[in-house]
Amino acid sequence: MPHHTPLIATIVMGLVLAFIFGALAHRLRLPPLAGYLLAGIVVGPFTPGFVADPALAPELAEIGVILLMFGVGLHFSLADLMAVKRIAIPGAIAQMAVATLLGMALAWAVDWPMAQGFVFGLALSVASTVVLLRALEERRQIETNRGRIAVGWLIVEDLAMVLALVLLPALAGAMGGRVPDAVPGSNPSVFAAILLTLAKVAAFVAFMLIVGRRLIPGILHMIARTGSKELFRLAVLAVALGVAFGSAQLFGVSFALGAFFAGMVLSESELSSEAAQETLPLRDAFAVLFFVSVGMLFNPSILVTQPWLVLAAFLIIVLGKSLAAMVIVLAFKYPRGTALTIAASLAQIGEFSFILATLGVDLGLLTETARDVILAAAIFSIIANPFFFIISDRLERRWGQVRAVGAYTPVISDHVVVVGYGRVGSAVVETLQQQGTPFLVIEEQDERVQRLRERGIPVLVGNAAQPATLRAAQLTKARTLILAVPNAFEAGQVIQQAREVQPELRIFARAHSDAEVDYLRKRGASFIVMGEREIARSMVEQLAVPA
Repeated sequence: MPHHTPLIATIVMGLVLAFIFGALAHRLRLPPLAGYLLAGIVVGPFTPGFVADPALAPELAEIGVILLMFGVGLHFSLADLMAVKRIAIPGAIAQMAVATLLGMALAWAVDWPMAQGFVFGLALSVASTVVLLRALEERRQIETNRGRIAVGWLIVEDLAMVLALVLLPALAGAMGGRVPDAVPGSNPSVFAAILLTLAKVAAFVAFMLIVGRRLIPGILHMIARTGSKELFRLAVLAVALGVAFGSAQLFGVSFALGAFFAGMVLSESELSSEAAQETLPLRDAFAVLFFVSVGMLFNPSILVTQPWLVLAAFLIIVLGKSLAAMVIVLAFKYPRGTALTIAASLAQIGEFSFILATLGVDLGLLTETARDVILAAAIFSIIANPFFFIISDRLERRWGQVRAVGAYTPVISDHVVVVGYGRVGSAVVETLQQQGTPFLVIEEQDERVQRLRERGIPVLVGNAAQPATLRAAQLTKARTLILAVPNAFEAGQVIQQAREVQPELRIFARAHSDAEVDYLRKRGASFIVMGEREIARSMVEQLAVPA
């Protein structure tokens, strides 16, 4: 048996170097994905030393995209998708149109043909699935209203790019490119391609909603009854990968879209959370390989030959496209925080841009220089994307402080301040209401704030880690601060600020591990509840109850 194969070498070198450079990036306070991209450049064909297989890496990365979209589908229902269609459909189409026109304007400025400018602009218009979803997951925003809008927006872009990839070969002849032998360049074939693509997508959606909705949960429930964790894990992977592959082969839709619908039809089952946990380790590992594969495509020489063109394309992605998205979201009367999140989410491009650029070169519609510009701009936009989220968070926080202090300053004393209105926070609020205890909720997620206001519950909109928000909550007059947020690091920041505002305040917090308990205690928490311990205590107490 050979001890060296391209597949093993690509996986091993990709993951090992991604770990080394990712850890180095983290040490330098840079996003780890910058290290993953650098690892790809190191093992790519344009740098000396080991060269990974350039065909295998993107295929391995596609597995990460499939598992990632399957995981998103598990937390996303059909009702969620329909709820955001009014903003996601026109918003995505309008934003793609603006970005495409900006790309065409740049191409016109450097004397590229109009057809090349169109393909170039279209490649700059669509965001990366992996980058967007990882950013939303890190901020726990996928299940929020703004997260649903971003995912819905992504799905519309995905469908638009599927249509573009099908139509481009049919239009190549009319656009001055090479005509594939299998696709005549006449108008009837163009219309036929459009109708065929729409029919396939409609057939796929109908199949998943009618057949898949019953078949997929049924299979997993049957396997779950066997009690075998191994078989269940295998069944989840088989469903995710099998549906994605089958949808691409039979219906011509993308792997990502097929996996998303597989997860979405399973989301209605009580096994959805367990299925999400089973795919998590592989999803993360293959998502890293996605960034490595992107780095492998990068030719550093383009930065020397076309630096200004790369910069202009980068600005179209991170400024032109994002500002267009922000204006569109605000035009639909959504909050500024939602507009900032959508703008930051779309300030990058990725896998579909690479596929389109490669197809454009094959059809003679795009030069290799234009493709390299797209790849360079994509890499820089991916590296910069976390910083745009930081800027977005700071802008929203600053605006939230003004809103919190100026819009509502409660007159209240001897009250309880509850930070966070999730599952724990809502239970705490319900108990306080029953007891008749005066309280105030601090919350920054728009949909939760709206729900609180509809119920007539006093709420302060803002970030509790900001002293201005805590002062607006009259913390100096409060009796207790209850931190219902699940993130211990976030809770620790609030505790630190609260102690500066009111050193003698009683502070309750929650934790999930002994390390988190120690961290919160050092920060100054008065009483810490660890869920696992409380569950164990409750079970033991029940032992004393007669059967």
